Amino acid sequence: MDFQVVVLGGGVSKKLLPLVSQELPNALLPVANRPVISYVLEYLELSNLKDLIVVVEGEEAALHVGAWISGAYADRLHVEVAAVPEDVGTAGAIRAISHHLTAKDILVVSGDLVTDVPLGAVAATHRRHDAVVTAMLCSAPVSGPSESVSSGGKDKTKKPGRYDLIGLDPTKQFLVHIATGAEVEKDLRIQKSILPAVGQIEIRADLMDAHLYAFKRSALQEVLDQKSAFHSLKHDVLPYLVRSQLKSEVLFNGMPQVEENGMEKVISQSNQQMVSQILANASEPTFHLRHALGYYGSTSDRKTHKCCVYIAGSSKYCARLNSIQAYNDINRDVIGEAGHLSGYSFSAQNNIIHPSAELGAKTTVGPHCVLGEGSQMGDKCSVKRSVIGRHCRIGANVKVVNSVVMNHVSIGDCCSIQGSVICSNVQLQERAVLKDCQIGAGFVVTGGSEFKGEILAKK
Repeated sequence: MDFQVVVLGGGVSKKLLPLVSQELPNALLPVANRPVISYVLEYLELSNLKDLIVVVEGEEAALHVGAWISGAYADRLHVEVAAVPEDVGTAGAIRAISHHLTAKDILVVSGDLVTDVPLGAVAATHRRHDAVVTAMLCSAPVSGPSESVSSGGKDKTKKPGRYDLIGLDPTKQFLVHIATGAEVEKDLRIQKSILPAVGQIEIRADLMDAHLYAFKRSALQEVLDQKSAFHSLKHDVLPYLVRSQLKSEVLFNGMPQVEENGMEKVISQSNQQMVSQILANASEPTFHLRHALGYYGSTSDRKTHKCCVYIAGSSKYCARLNSIQAYNDINRDVIGEAGHLSGYSFSAQNNIIHPSAELGAKTTVGPHCVLGEGSQMGDKCSVKRSVIGRHCRIGANVKVVNSVVMNHVSIGDCCSIQGSVICSNVQLQERAVLKDCQIGAGFVVTGGSEFKGEILAKK
């Protein structure tokens, strides 16, 4: 697959605080005790894409990401880690490294994507239609798009659901409208010029833009050069390319186009015959072809480009780690229904307990759990549907349910943790109770305290 690959590793996202920091940027956030970017790197490796550019926002974050990649993949992948300024956005990140892009087609993948959708199918769709962009779409999370969900904190006001509203042509091959993060309660506005060309648009709110794109390099660079204010691939570049697919005025209801002087264009009989032959040979002509030909033979300077989609099958897994809720969901899935993505071999009890981990008497680690290297658990503990990291020290009578505990965490006797994320080097003193909380790295939770729906982090 002769695509040049760019992985957008992000930086330190405010949406993921307090889980992330300069020392633990987005790309290194652990999913089932593996950095999330490892899922993308191995996904690309499976498609024999081994020459990669990983773009990271911020010098310090880039150093940490680069050090981890070089240690983990030195003999498997050739990865160049490029640092770009913080908060440049995804479009700005590509703009900053555009001088490194030389191939005809560029594959841009978000570093927080966890998926098993066949990458070759996306590339084949892009090449088959000679598209300027092909976007991978997958089923939106059942609970709604993860970008709109906040977990923890004291703001309990319910926000309206925000979805990607996606318009497809009747063949479901072409993207004709996209409103990213649109509130579904708002009116939907469709570009007037597109309707006569397409004839019928299917609007979908059950699909998610997976932030995996194949771009024609020349088109992408032209847009980034001309539109210096564009900040985001998803919110700026993609909608712009979709809006500008049909650059000339569209014929309404197949009627002849009117010249500037008010006179109708004269359509020759030979043109009509040519158009009829082309359309007859096409089993299902695309709206781009119909538009370019004008249906009645206007083969003038109608310039079009194609924005394609590849829609993942419902049996495939596809999720982005772009919120606290998504972090919880993906950890649960990768040790559950999407366990094949974890890279681990599950035991007969359907869990993963590292051989060096130690369990006390009458301690149970249930199905869909991970217990990391060197971790120790006291007597009469219970772990259900949770991930526990490396070198954790857990006392007696501790209950951990639906939670993620990172590395080097100390948990005192009789603590209860439910639906929470505990970052590295946290200390929970005995009898602490946490429900639906996020605890930042190095925080100390005092003994006997109870917290529900809180974010606790060092000042």
